[in-house]
Amino acid sequence: MSFIKIYIHLVFSTKNRESLLSTSNIRIKVWKHIKEYATEKGIFLDMINDYSDHCHCLISLRSDQNIEKVVQLLKGESSYWINKNQLTRGKFSWQDEYFAVSVSESMIGSVRNYIKNQEKHHQRKSFMDEYKEFIEKYNFKI
Repeated sequence: MSFIKIYIHLVFSTKNRESLLSTSNIRIKVWKHIKEYATEKGIFLDMINDYSDHCHCLISLRSDQNIEKVVQLLKGESSYWINKNQLTRGKFSWQDEYFAVSVSESMIGSVRNYIKNQEKHHQRKSFMDEYKEFIEKYNFKI
């Protein structure tokens, strides 16, 4: 038996970064559904939280999973479910792009705390500022 623990901090936004997940009631329903769907698909979703225009997840990949497929499953099915349940005005979809960075074991608690406190965090910083910060911090080339 192989033992694998690969944590990924995953961030994806709504299409055109629109504030479609505008109420905490909608966001709680979406988190709950994504968490249940992830469990059903064998995706270990350690933590999830979002704000009106984006979602943060802390996931751990199994040996037979890859980040692209996990993201495709989570975003695709949740978009379908949000639209089916008419949780937003108009058609809902996630942006095609996403951030995914590995998280060392020693940083898991910090990332969990960061994800948990999204609402408080975004009272001080917009998602665009956070986006630019991620680009710089992780040296992504755009």
